[in-house]
Amino acid sequence: MVENQVHEKVDASGSGLLLAPDVWTMTLLMVNLCFIGNPHDRFNKWVLVDAGMVDSMERILEASAERFGSASTPQAIILTHGHFDHVGAVKELAVHWDVPVYAHAFELPYLTGQSDYPPPDPSVGGGLMARISSIYPRKAIDLGNRVKPLPSDGTIPFMTDWRWIHTPGHTPGHVSLFRDQDGVLIAGDAFTTVKQESAWAVLTQEKEVHGPPAYFTTDWKEAWRSVEKLRALHPKIVITGHGQPMYGKNLSEQLDALAKDFDELAIPDHGRYVH
Repeated sequence: MVENQVHEKVDASGSGLLLAPDVWTMTLLMVNLCFIGNPHDRFNKWVLVDAGMVDSMERILEASAERFGSASTPQAIILTHGHFDHVGAVKELAVHWDVPVYAHAFELPYLTGQSDYPPPDPSVGGGLMARISSIYPRKAIDLGNRVKPLPSDGTIPFMTDWRWIHTPGHTPGHVSLFRDQDGVLIAGDAFTTVKQESAWAVLTQEKEVHGPPAYFTTDWKEAWRSVEKLRALHPKIVITGHGQPMYGKNLSEQLDALAKDFDELAIPDHGRYVH
């Protein structure tokens, strides 16, 4: 996949990028989600990865109807993790479509009402998005028996040729999704392509590789290991939870630098979870 094969698509439900015939990503407010499936495939099978923020359901339904047809439903919803900006519409969508939800086993306590996430740290990151993070929701949601653990062998239900990679640090059960045949990586919040702590950076969406959102990252050693793990894959295209997709030389050089100097580029000098 090269840059001239990436096509921008804008529709009534938000802006999106077609990064491969079966990989389409859209941004809702400040977070990205992915539709995996080729609408020209006669079986019309597809999967939703992450579910945006609260009140995103109608826009996701509009986008899925435009891409796959109004009568089409996904085979499943896959979650990179359970933070509020990735699961906002998941419960409504799972019920509406009557489909299962899959996440890492370590993430299930936050998705079945058993455990709330640790509190955010507004002191890290140095931007408005970080400073107001104390108001972000962190309570568990309860998906009941709709949510299931991802298979332990690394396969992803209904996503042939993809595999999940455990990339903890931002959350205990954070996963990234990778397809070896074309190097497409869905990284969730293991790292980002925007300085998510800064409101200005979020508004301007300048492409730049950064660490995971600092205010919600609770294990920095694991976060570093996760970035090293993803860098070792040498991804060709990366879709992160926040920021625009990246590919080519800028991606490889910046991801190399982040993995090498994560302690300087990503880990805060101080904070609740730094030590």
